[in-house]
Amino acid sequence: MSRHHPRARTGEDRTSLYDDITNTIIAELEAGRVPWVQPWGTAAARAPLAMPKSAATGRQYSGVNILILWGAATERAFTGQSWLTFRQALSLGGHVRKGERGTTVVCADRFVPVDEQRRASENGEEAQTIPFLKRFTLFNIDQCEGLPPEIATTAPPPPPDLIEPKVEKLIKATGIDFRIGGNRAFYAPTEDYVQVPPPQAYFEPINWHRTALHELAHASGHPSRLNRDMSGSFGTKKYAFEELVAEIASAFGCASLGIVPTVRHADYIGSWLDVLREDNRAIVRAASQASKVADYLLGFLPAPAADMKAEKADQEAA
Repeated sequence: MSRHHPRARTGEDRTSLYDDITNTIIAELEAGRVPWVQPWGTAAARAPLAMPKSAATGRQYSGVNILILWGAATERAFTGQSWLTFRQALSLGGHVRKGERGTTVVCADRFVPVDEQRRASENGEEAQTIPFLKRFTLFNIDQCEGLPPEIATTAPPPPPDLIEPKVEKLIKATGIDFRIGGNRAFYAPTEDYVQVPPPQAYFEPINWHRTALHELAHASGHPSRLNRDMSGSFGTKKYAFEELVAEIASAFGCASLGIVPTVRHADYIGSWLDVLREDNRAIVRAASQASKVADYLLGFLPAPAADMKAEKADQEAA
């Protein structure tokens, strides 16, 4: 790594970047919009439901970058969730159209200050690194021209269904005690089980999936799984933060599985605002935790190829 770094390495710039992200989310919440849900509402007709990914490498973005890119896709009515850097567009034989405005995302990195390198060298110790966020700019493929057809074409979202079979498979595969019934949705940490009302109890049954994934996200925090701090009681900042993690993880899970729910958990917005106003890094930390939760839960599903093979076997058996 180079000794010299852009201004992103300074404490002032790091704070500014966290502030930028947090203030954007706060503005959305104060306007009554939940940014990680909204792309699946009015924008769903324009943008296929998907996790944002790099059109060049196929890798999915994670953490707060998902929220930033969803927000940009909604605001600017992009028709897809694939993104490129300026150089990547050129390397693929295309280019960003003149005058297009990019979307700034962030990447975590570390560096060693020159003074620390000197101190460690003199004392024979290992140099301590300092974390910082780097900014870089992405462009949606809608903002590009001349890209290969396979990159420029976006597959349509899957049709909605009352109960998504992938979610049923996921619930079984996790091994989490999942109970359907009653008139409340909750996770009981001490007994380690989830309970959710039946889909037909919902005004819009599609929201059952969102609730199911939200409660599974809470269950992922059990000591035998991801071992998150679940000690916050109702009304505390810890409780609000865990709810924020579960809600964003549920959003990430729904997007990955092609489920289009409507807004819920509006009652938590006040608590979220308190958390975000007090700590400008809260949304970054919550989104990072939510990515880990979604990756953990979705990891129980078989790979798509194995899934198709199993489906074919089921059809042949039938």
